[in-house]
Amino acid sequence: MARAKIPDETGGPAVRAALGGDVPRETRATAVRYLLQLLAERAPGNTVEVRVPPFGAVQCIPGPRHTRGTPPNVIETDADTFLALASGSVGWEEGVATGRVHASGQRASLEGLLPLRY
Repeated sequence: MARAKIPDETGGPAVRAALGGDVPRETRATAVRYLLQLLAERAPGNTVEVRVPPFGAVQCIPGPRHTRGTPPNVIETDADTFLALASGSVGWEEGVATGRVHASGQRASLEGLLPLRY
């Protein structure tokens, strides 16, 4: 069953609030899930799995489809780093170089897909 889509009227304000400082966990979760949704819409596909525990994960980027077991291309980061990447306040290369982003696999890159418009 498909996950319910977060409307722009809910997601945009949640992202702006989360970027603005300390917010309730529910607001941070909505912001992260909304940005993951936008990423999946911007780069539809099933080649890379982007994980932001504990809030969500999406598969995106066109290419070979992953169907069983651990995906070969995985990107994982925390919520604060994902918000920073999605807003453009942290660049992809900086996130990887500082260890804030863990990317494994030949296609595990969001270079050129970030920042997201929200």
